[in-house]
Amino acid sequence: MALSESPDGLRDLTVLSPALGRRADLTVYAPAGAADVESLPVVILLHGVYGSHWAWARNGFAHVALASLVETAQVAPMVLAMPSDGMFGIGSGYLDRAGEDAERWIVQEVPEAVRLAYPNAALNDVSIAGLSMGGWGALRLAALYPGRVRAAVGMSPLTRVAQVADYAPKEMRSSHSPQVEMPELLDALVAAGGRLPPLRITCGTEDELISDVRRLHDGLNAAGIHHQYAEGPGGHSWDYWSEDVRMAFSFLDNAHARALPSSSE
Repeated sequence: MALSESPDGLRDLTVLSPALGRRADLTVYAPAGAADVESLPVVILLHGVYGSHWAWARNGFAHVALASLVETAQVAPMVLAMPSDGMFGIGSGYLDRAGEDAERWIVQEVPEAVRLAYPNAALNDVSIAGLSMGGWGALRLAALYPGRVRAAVGMSPLTRVAQVADYAPKEMRSSHSPQVEMPELLDALVAAGGRLPPLRITCGTEDELISDVRRLHDGLNAAGIHHQYAEGPGGHSWDYWSEDVRMAFSFLDNAHARALPSSSE
């Protein structure tokens, strides 16, 4: 394991991932006060196509947003884990492939890796959020592993696996079109049903994915699956996501607080 820290508190880790069968990278961050928290919630932020572990911090300044919210006491300290997706092609879709288990990398190995930098990180208090391909990944993994995920947020999420290939060059599209069970995100969420953790889904009104995201929202309503839904001005861009992530942190903080035992217990 290699570990470095930048002046703004970001730490870059390179670990050997048994799930992926190679090295993998993640960036982690904890705001002021995190060291004093006995059991520190973990929030995994998943990037979109073409991105990697640096995207949420260097493009979206997610750590800056979290630091501001903690400093003004709008959310409690939490540690951010921003992993690479496994680095398959232009984007793995956070899907398992021959010889690499991207799902296990995210839901099991990433939280364990966070504890190399922050030993007080709680392995039983992990939430997942993501944008675009990462939004698909966050919501799908919450459906597949509801017992491991405290809450999930999908920002401008892809809603079907075939959309990943739409971003790939023509000669790479076949390799980005794997056969998966329940290729529609709605089907995976409906199948999980009452086992789902709290969900938040958002999209910009000028986003090219807005129609698909609205259909997902309508489908969840029709299936009686409770979720928080929000739209706002913006497109499929960091201008939208870097603002929306502040709402995501508040949602995840509330989910964490609701799960805490009351003082009377």
